[in-house]
Amino acid sequence: MPRPRFNRILLKLSGEALMGEGQFGIDPDTVARLAEEIKAAREDGHELCLVVGGGNIFRGLAGAAKGFDRASADYMGMLATVMNALALQNALEKAGVDTRVQSAIPMATVSEPYIRRRAVRHMEKGRVVIFAAGTGNPFFTTDTAAALRAAEMGCDALFKGTSVDGVYDADPKQVKDARRYETVTFNQVLSDNLRVMDASAVALCRDNNIPIVVFNIRERGNLARVLGGGGTATIVQNEGGIHAKL
Repeated sequence: MPRPRFNRILLKLSGEALMGEGQFGIDPDTVARLAEEIKAAREDGHELCLVVGGGNIFRGLAGAAKGFDRASADYMGMLATVMNALALQNALEKAGVDTRVQSAIPMATVSEPYIRRRAVRHMEKGRVVIFAAGTGNPFFTTDTAAALRAAEMGCDALFKGTSVDGVYDADPKQVKDARRYETVTFNQVLSDNLRVMDASAVALCRDNNIPIVVFNIRERGNLARVLGGGGTATIVQNEGGIHAKL
């Protein structure tokens, strides 16, 4: 059964999606490829905004586990997301896509401050908006930031680009016969701890009826396929489907 078309979407990318085949940092070829896919999505009529993680540079939870103060570690992780956002902006503008970075931590020299109405206006004008620095607060993940911004922007869906092609009942990298869901409810994700996103992000999407589409962003061309209703992905949604949202 084909998936519906979503017009305004928030694309959540992990920092690791920018690494390519590397183990750390930003791979320019990978970022350029992602930029071309985002450009194609915009040219197909989608309004796009993005949230990107910082795990390819620094992860707050990992830093806290090694002895950093948790709040300080989270702020360091937020700064890593700004670096990734600027890298994506550079690649998108090289591809001819007008892009704005808005940071939840004010950095007037390198980005706009996060202002909801301004971000909406950018999207209405066909620009891609990248939200950096998470929510601007420690103890919240970029998953939560993505769900929050998707709600604020009035997005039809949140697309989460990962290294797997959907949501499984077990880790497909460790369990050979793990079963992939075509659709799954928010409540089942929470009750079964399926680890699609953190619980606060899932609950925020559930309460605002914003479906989460989980797909493999590492597969070339997959963003366009999934946006077009094809490809392989899992939709996380409320009971009764998403028809009321469309």
